[in-house]
Amino acid sequence: MKLQVISAATLAVALTAACAKDEAAPSAVSANEAVGAVSSKEASAIAEEAYVYAFPMMESYRTMYVQAIDRTAPGYLGPFNRLTHTTELLGPDFKDIVRPNNDTMYSFAWLDLRSQPVVITVPEVRDRYFSVQLVDMFTHNLGYLGTRATGGEQGSYVIAGPQWQGTKPGDAKAVFRSESNFVYCIIRIEARGPDDVPAVRELQKGAQLTPMNVFLGRSRVPAANGITFPAYDALKAKSAGFIDLFNFLLAQVAIVPEERALMDRFAKIGVRPGAQAASLGLTPELRDAVGAGVGQGIMALSEAAADPGKLDGVTVRAARGWEGVIGLFGSGAPMRPHYLARAVGAMVGLYGNDPAEAYYPVGSRDASGNPLDGSKHRYVMRFEKDEMPEVEAFWSMTMYSLPDQLMVENPIGRYSIGDRSRLQYAQDGSLTIYVQHESPGKKREGNWLPAPDGPFSLQFRMYLPKPETLDPLYLPPPIRIAK
Repeated sequence: MKLQVISAATLAVALTAACAKDEAAPSAVSANEAVGAVSSKEASAIAEEAYVYAFPMMESYRTMYVQAIDRTAPGYLGPFNRLTHTTELLGPDFKDIVRPNNDTMYSFAWLDLRSQPVVITVPEVRDRYFSVQLVDMFTHNLGYLGTRATGGEQGSYVIAGPQWQGTKPGDAKAVFRSESNFVYCIIRIEARGPDDVPAVRELQKGAQLTPMNVFLGRSRVPAANGITFPAYDALKAKSAGFIDLFNFLLAQVAIVPEERALMDRFAKIGVRPGAQAASLGLTPELRDAVGAGVGQGIMALSEAAADPGKLDGVTVRAARGWEGVIGLFGSGAPMRPHYLARAVGAMVGLYGNDPAEAYYPVGSRDASGNPLDGSKHRYVMRFEKDEMPEVEAFWSMTMYSLPDQLMVENPIGRYSIGDRSRLQYAQDGSLTIYVQHESPGKKREGNWLPAPDGPFSLQFRMYLPKPETLDPLYLPPPIRIAK
């Protein structure tokens, strides 16, 4: 299976031609219908605000278009409401996304909830970490299943769209209600190395998606109304034309009451759910003003991504060459006031987990503040007994070369190291990890994380971090040059 998860910071994909026949498309709107009296200055300010709001939705749509709509795209996974599984642990041959995960195997599905809910059935998983992450088109994590959220029991759960008015059937354990018609389902199952892959494959077979009617034993499945999925145009999405994609997406979501005033403000530049070609109804002056506002929004995103600690709701801790960040991902209620933080999350790590599920410090510099480089130095990390990561599931540290941010081929085939590795601890309970290009010697190879012969960075992953790990944010020990 060829996988491409797409975000502004990871992967650019050329997209073409829309698919799917539309049976009832809304008509184009004119400038008089869509746009109120607004000055160029105000239009620019509104456009910047609207672009930041819309950015995560557009990034999510870009991913959905490639994976579930455009059958010609290299990253196409399959149609809606069908699971696709990775069948091996990702390694250096995998180049479709940056900073891939070597700890879990994945299953993916895009859910279309327009006509009816979809029921997901998960297998019993008692002996390892697993999770099902459900993400709406706003990029809010609307719910979780799995080790932390629901335990390891087998069970069926209803995932319903915003228009569904039904109640939980007796055979289902719970209902997850989405604010959007489309939901991304991401399943992660812990794998403890290559020898464990067959066991994970068997667990993957136990995950199933079923239309509600079929789950209830009814033969007829109502079809969703036809819809034209607009082709994603990266250039248009960075211009006044973003309004048209935004309008399409707004027709696929429920707007909460506290955002109606915001939508009224956006309507001054032609933003209205379902309105096609609204950007063409703008006067040349307003198009220029909106385009300028989009440029301001792009700049605001870039600046915020470079210094996320200045964002409301975001916590950053940086020390000893490591940086930890939380507050860029979460459910709708906590994320909704923080639109810029939500957009930064979509830019730097689309579909990131809630911090209660996983926490990801990044190491980019040594203890002296210099960039990490395997061609220049050998490094060591020493964890004192009381510095070990506090997790309920597991922790790992993965090596990535720079600037490509991919795993590194090495003579022992080790791309990450962690508490599931056969590590050698000192008698005092401390742990030393050797981070270098050449082997540290046979006696130390069990604690060796091979580095490239050049620049690199380290990604720490902590699944189910304990509360004390997040307050204050845990940072691993410094990466020191070996003597």
